[in-house]
Amino acid sequence: MPFVTTKDGVEIFFKDWGPKDAQPIMFHHGWPLSADDWDNQMLFFVQKGYRVVAHDRRGHGRSTQVSDGHDMDHYAADAFAVVEHLDLKNVVHIGHSTGGGEVARYVAKYGEPAGRVAKAVLVSAVPPLMVKTESNPGGLPIEVFDGLRAAQAANRAQFFLDLPTGPFYGFNRPGAKISEGTIRNWWRQGMMGSNKAHYEGIKAFSETDQTEDLKAISVPVLVLHGDDDQIVPIDNAGRLSVKLVQNGTLKVYPGFPHGMLTTHPEVLNPDLLAFIES
Repeated sequence: MPFVTTKDGVEIFFKDWGPKDAQPIMFHHGWPLSADDWDNQMLFFVQKGYRVVAHDRRGHGRSTQVSDGHDMDHYAADAFAVVEHLDLKNVVHIGHSTGGGEVARYVAKYGEPAGRVAKAVLVSAVPPLMVKTESNPGGLPIEVFDGLRAAQAANRAQFFLDLPTGPFYGFNRPGAKISEGTIRNWWRQGMMGSNKAHYEGIKAFSETDQTEDLKAISVPVLVLHGDDDQIVPIDNAGRLSVKLVQNGTLKVYPGFPHGMLTTHPEVLNPDLLAFIES
């Protein structure tokens, strides 16, 4: 069965495609989605001969809708449970948005100490810190995240339509090529998960300071970010992250939105492949 049980009893769903002796690529999804958000990339890389793995974060997708543990420490520990269960080595970890925070915490706390990680990719990722504080003046005001929580609490089903219809994929921009299927798929993934996990996950992705995680990472890191990201603005995320890791490269995509892996896979996938093969 495609589940692993964590030390605190949570069942984590995962996909594991491709040859078991091939180099593994593990994908970490964003809030409030699931492993399905990586379907394009997983199909692309399995066809290139890689072993591809993706899991549903606790409280998301098909994993247990557990009450507790909706924080970066548990997210990273759960990812490590999947890695240990499958005995993955020499892994390339790719994380989008909140999944990028998960990757940073995972690589710093588990991947490098266990000698299981080869490279990492942060795509439109939340580190080092999204919320505005005295030490992070370029961050977004806490009121932004309070607004997300309020919208979710009031009507999650509508909120989960409004977000992909608008800023997530840049469909609110003039001339945008809108995909109804993409919007519906975002909604489908989100509504599979736990309302509590998603609500508490907002704090996890916005208020977790991952400066020290990034500083601890010595493997090669590719940071990919669109300069029209309306969810995680590049100046306080990608541009800062690449300066904190020890061996980082930043690639900026002019005009690309937060969900650029879905809107522009024909551009992103070859860039990911080139980094992995470099």
